[in-house]
Amino acid sequence: MDQLSQVIIINTPLTNGVAVFHFQRGNKAESILNYVRAEFNGIFLGDSQKLDAAVDQGVDYNFTCSFECSDAAHTLDDMAHKPVILTVIEVLPKEKKQKEEKTAVIGQAIVDLLPLLHGQVSFSSTVLLHPTPGSPAEAASQEGSCKPSLNVTVYVPEPLLSGVQLSDSNLLKVTVETAYSVPEVWNPVSGSGPPSSYVAALQVPLTAEKEQVLMFSNGLLKLGGESEPMGRPRKWPLGPLLAPGAQFIPGVSIEGEPIEMEDGDLTSIEDRDFRNEAEANKKRVSWDTERRCFLDADGAACLSRRIAESRLWPVEVMRSPQVGATKGGKAGKDKGDETQLSFHGVAYVDMAPLLYPGARRVRGAYRLYPFYDSDLLVKSAPIGTDSVTLVETEQQQQVNTEGQMYADSRSYIIIEIALEKSLVPKRSPEELAKRVMELIPPRAPLPCRPAGAERAVQEYQAQIASVADQVLEQYQQLFGPAFLPGVKPLDPTNQEQRKTKLLGELNYSGKYFAFKEQIKYSVVRIVREKMLRTEAFSDPEQLQAFLSQLYVFLVDEMHVALNKARHTHTHIAHTHEHTPLLTIPTWFICDGSPPAAADRSDPAHWFDYGVLYMLTADYQKAEECFHYAVSMEQTHLPSLLMCGILAEMGGRLEEAETFFEGATCVDPANVVAWTLFALAQELLCPEGGLSSSYHLALARLQLLRAEYVSAESSLKEALNDNVWALFGHIHHLTGEFGKAQECYERTLDFVTDATDTHPIYLRLGSIYLQKGEFQRAKTTYLRACKSSPSCLTWLGLGIACYRLGELTEAEDALTEANILNNENAEVWGYLSLVCLQTGRRLEAEQSYKYALKLNLQKEAVLREIKALQDRVGFGNPCF
Repeated sequence: MDQLSQVIIINTPLTNGVAVFHFQRGNKAESILNYVRAEFNGIFLGDSQKLDAAVDQGVDYNFTCSFECSDAAHTLDDMAHKPVILTVIEVLPKEKKQKEEKTAVIGQAIVDLLPLLHGQVSFSSTVLLHPTPGSPAEAASQEGSCKPSLNVTVYVPEPLLSGVQLSDSNLLKVTVETAYSVPEVWNPVSGSGPPSSYVAALQVPLTAEKEQVLMFSNGLLKLGGESEPMGRPRKWPLGPLLAPGAQFIPGVSIEGEPIEMEDGDLTSIEDRDFRNEAEANKKRVSWDTERRCFLDADGAACLSRRIAESRLWPVEVMRSPQVGATKGGKAGKDKGDETQLSFHGVAYVDMAPLLYPGARRVRGAYRLYPFYDSDLLVKSAPIGTDSVTLVETEQQQQVNTEGQMYADSRSYIIIEIALEKSLVPKRSPEELAKRVMELIPPRAPLPCRPAGAERAVQEYQAQIASVADQVLEQYQQLFGPAFLPGVKPLDPTNQEQRKTKLLGELNYSGKYFAFKEQIKYSVVRIVREKMLRTEAFSDPEQLQAFLSQLYVFLVDEMHVALNKARHTHTHIAHTHEHTPLLTIPTWFICDGSPPAAADRSDPAHWFDYGVLYMLTADYQKAEECFHYAVSMEQTHLPSLLMCGILAEMGGRLEEAETFFEGATCVDPANVVAWTLFALAQELLCPEGGLSSSYHLALARLQLLRAEYVSAESSLKEALNDNVWALFGHIHHLTGEFGKAQECYERTLDFVTDATDTHPIYLRLGSIYLQKGEFQRAKTTYLRACKSSPSCLTWLGLGIACYRLGELTEAEDALTEANILNNENAEVWGYLSLVCLQTGRRLEAEQSYKYALKLNLQKEAVLREIKALQDRVGFGNPCF
C-alpha cells in the first residue's frame, strides 16, 4: 500500500432471505424496530436507518459505510486481525412517561476482511448473526429454527496491494492454544479477591522499522478432567464481545497431531504418559486465540533475518489482575504501571524450522521456565554476540519463586506459528532435476561395440597407442624431443628424474586419471572375452595367479601396440625407454576393478564401487563413482545422497543442499533424505554462509582432535547456549583452569538447560578442590550427584566433605562411589583416610591394601595416607 490513504467501502444491503427475525415475544408475534451499527478497530462507522422487521421476513437496510486505510490508522495489519463488527440493535417500545429511547442488542455478526489482503477488490459474504445472551434471537436459535444471517458486500476502489507487493508480502499467524500442568496454586476465583487474567505475549517484526508485541489475554483457567476437543474453533484476539459466538474466526479450527510429529519439547516416548495425563486431568489455561500479522516485503525479510540471528524466540506467560470487560470488541486502556504481574514465566520457541525450504509452520509443546532477564539475553542474543557479558555476573538476581513453579509443575504451552508463504521457497522437482543435471550431466547409453576376443585385444592396442602418443607429447613439452639421432641415451639417474617429474605433471594435470579411464573399458573386455572370466574369485591365491597372468598378457600386448606404432609414428620407437607407459595399465590390476562391462550401465554397481572407495578413504574416486551413477540415472537415490555428503565434506554446501533436496523429491517418504536435508539446512544460514550449528559441530570435532586453537576460533563464530561449556573444556585441557572455571560457571549460571552438564560439574568441582574452595566443590558435586550420579561425582563429593572435616558425610559419599565402582583406587585411598581419622584400624588397613592393589596413582594422596599412618600409629599392614 502506498502512502496515500485508500478508502474501503463496506456496502451492506444486509438483506436476509432466511427469516432473520423468526422469533416472538411471549405468545404474540410482532414486528421489531431495529437497526445495524458498524464498527472497526474500535471506531464507530455508522448506523443504518431504523426499520421494522416483520416476522418471518427479511429486511433491506440499504446501509453503506466506509473507513480510510493508511499506514497511520486502520493499517493492513489491523485488517489482518480485526474484523468489521455488525451489531443488530432493537429499539424497545416506549413505556408511559419514558423520555429517552431504550435499546437492546439482538446479536452480532463478524466480517473478515482478509480477502482484501489477498488482492481482491470486492467480495460478498453471508455472515451468521450470533445472538446475545437472553435475547429473543438466542431462544429462537435454541429452538432449532433457521439461524439468522446478514448478506454483506465489501469493495475497494482499487487493490490495496500492487502485484509486486502482493507477491512479496506474507501473513504470519500465531496461535496460542493451551498451557497444561499449570501451578496447582492457581484456582478459580471465589468470592474474595479480584479475578485474574492469564496473558501470553511475544514480539514480532511487521516491517523493517516496526516491532509489534502480540498480546493474548483472557486465558481461561480450567480444572481439567477431560481433554480439550479437537476441531474447536479459533478465537479473534479482540477480548470479550457482546455475542459470545462472534468471538470465533469463521472457517478455522485447532487440529491436533501426533506428539512425535510436533516441533517443540516433550516429544520423546518417555514424555508421552506425562503429556496424556496432563492434557486429560491437570489444570490448564486455554486461549485458543489466533493473531494474524501482515508482513510487508521488508517485514518478511526482517523475520527471516531475525530467525537466522536468533533461533529461539521468547513467549512470556504471566498472571495479572483482570481488567474490566470491554464492550463491542473495543480494547480497554493499557493500565501500564498499574498492573502487577505475577507468575512470570517464559517459553522458548525454536523458529529455525521456518527457514527450511518450503516450511510454513511450527507447532509444539514448549516448556515454561521462570523468567530471568539474564536467561532471555543469553538465549535471544544474535549469533556471534557475547551475550553473557551483557549481564553483570556479580549482581545477585532476585529469585523468581512464582516462576519456578512452572519448572516444578513441568508446565508447558502449546503454540503454533504459521506462514501463508514459506520464507524460503521450496524448489520444484523440475527445477531440482534441472540443477542436478547441470551438476552431473546425464551420460548417453554406452554404444554397442563389436564382440569377440580379437576385437577386445585390438581395442586395447589402439588405446595403448593413443595414450603413448599423448604421454610423448607431454614429455616433449617438458624436456624437448624424446629421441634425436646421434644423441647419447640419458644416464639412469637423469632418466629416473625425468620419469618422476613426468608422472607428477600427469597426476597434477589430471591426465593420468584420464588415461586410466581411457584404458579401463578395453581391459574389462579382455578379462571377459579373452580371459573368459565373468565371476569374482573366492580364493585369494587363484585371484593372485589370475592377476599375474593378466599382467603379463597386458604388458606383451602393450609392446605389440608400440611396435605397430613405429610404422606410422617413428618417434615412438624409443619412447618406452624414456616414459612410464608400463605403469599405466597396471593401475587396473593394482587398484581394483570397476564394474564388469555388462554392468557399466547399472548405477547400483557404480554406487557399490564408490562405497568401496569410501571405506578406503579415497573420497575423490568415491565421488567420481557416485557422480557416474547419477549420470547414468538422475534419480538414483543412494548416489544422490552420497554426492550430497561428499559435496558437504568438500565445503560445497549449496551443491550439497541441491543433492539432498533433490533426493527428497525422488522419494518424499525417505527419512534419511529428509534428515540429511535438514542437517544441511542447519549448517547453512538463509543469507548464505555457514550457520552457528555448523561452527559448533566443527568445534566439537576439532576438540576431539585436540586442535584447540582451531576449536576456539570456531566457537567464536558460533556463540549460543552451549559454547561456554566448550570454551571451558578447551581451557581445562590446555591447563588454563582459571578461564575454564569462569566458562563453566557462566554455563551453569545462565543456561537453564545446558546439554551434557556431567563433565562440567566434574571439571568445575575438580578446579574448586585444587584451589581449596571446598564448600563450592561440595555444592557443585552435590548438583552433579542429583542430576547424573556416578562413581566420580560421589568421589568428588566425598573428597570435598573430607577436606571440610565432615567425616560422616564423606564416608557416606565414598561408600556410594564404591558401590558404583569398587575398582577405583582413589576411592579406597580416601576411605582409608576416613578410617584413620575415626580410629578404625582394621578398615583403614583393608582400604589401604585395596588402594595399593589397584595401583593408586595419586602420589599426593599416598603421601597423605602414609603421614597420617605415622601419626596415628596404625593403618599400614606392612608394619
